[in-house]
Amino acid sequence: MKLRTQFIATVVLASPFAAQAQSSVILYGRLDAGIQYLNHISNGNGGTSSSWSAEGGDWGTSMLGLKGNEELGGGLKAIFTLETGLQVENGTTSGGRLFSRRAFAGLKSDEWGTLQAGRNLFIDSDGVWEFDPFVQQAFSSASLVRGRNWQQTSNNIEYHSPVFAGFDVQGQYALGNQPGAFNSGAAGEFGRSDGVMLTYHSTLFDVRGIYDELRDNNGQMTNIFTSSREFFVGANVRFDSVKIQGAYTHYSAPDTPVGLADSANYYWLGATYSFNTAWAVTAAGFYVDVGDGGGDTLHDPSGHATMYTLGTTYNLTKRTFLYGTVAYVDNSKQANFSLLANPREGTTSTSPLQGESQTGAYVGILHQF
Repeated sequence: MKLRTQFIATVVLASPFAAQAQSSVILYGRLDAGIQYLNHISNGNGGTSSSWSAEGGDWGTSMLGLKGNEELGGGLKAIFTLETGLQVENGTTSGGRLFSRRAFAGLKSDEWGTLQAGRNLFIDSDGVWEFDPFVQQAFSSASLVRGRNWQQTSNNIEYHSPVFAGFDVQGQYALGNQPGAFNSGAAGEFGRSDGVMLTYHSTLFDVRGIYDELRDNNGQMTNIFTSSREFFVGANVRFDSVKIQGAYTHYSAPDTPVGLADSANYYWLGATYSFNTAWAVTAAGFYVDVGDGGGDTLHDPSGHATMYTLGTTYNLTKRTFLYGTVAYVDNSKQANFSLLANPREGTTSTSPLQGESQTGAYVGILHQF
């Protein structure tokens, strides 16, 4: 047995593939936990309530992941990522999936870019957070669009180009996987969806443009905040200790039932000031304007809302920081947007009554590993 083991080891080490192939696997993640306050939550009986709750993921989604690569030679690598969202307050995974956020494999070339297939963040989720002053915290760019810009899609084929003169391109195509219904998706999934993203990075500023189409499981774009077309442009500008960030987004849903609002424009502007390497303060304003049309339990009617957010982070180490954020949303007469990105109505909604404002705050700790 000893001789056989030595022989196998010798053959493996002598193999030309073993000589070239070097692989690595990394376990990574982050854990976010804290306390949250929210007022003026509609209770379904014509009144409102306030809530104090232990929350995980207010600053950033708690997650656990594995990623790895294998050198194939000639600057080519095989890559994979498996990543799931977590709720640290009760120990559950998000969405009832083993890997809710990312589950893909692919090839990466220094010369030709990256091609991968599987489940991933939808292209705007992957692209918007970098231009959001609050990096898609609980009170951030996702709030006034009911989470439209932080979704995940399955059955993705995605390409990301190398950087050339500061520019790079990313494209994503998600199949619906339904026989005889090319645009449709399975129950609980999105239908065929796609997008393209062009980015320019420099030491002084960044600019990004995104066009995407997110379809419902019937293959249609019927709701500006759940299944729609999106045009996004964002910019970051850096001045020493100050970073200024702004963006504009236009949403349209051409398959929306007649008489309901089928478009919206969304703007934000914010700035972060870093006092030192440990302490930073961010302030931002977000404004959404829903176009002409009525509303129902799923569709927002014509109206507008403005959200003001102020937050701070303090780094205890390179991997652990404390955070605190306060926010206020002012709704027009027909609007009922919440500080949290959730449905207009229903058991999971934290929306106020139409025309009512909402105030909220959270504090917590985030650790990365």
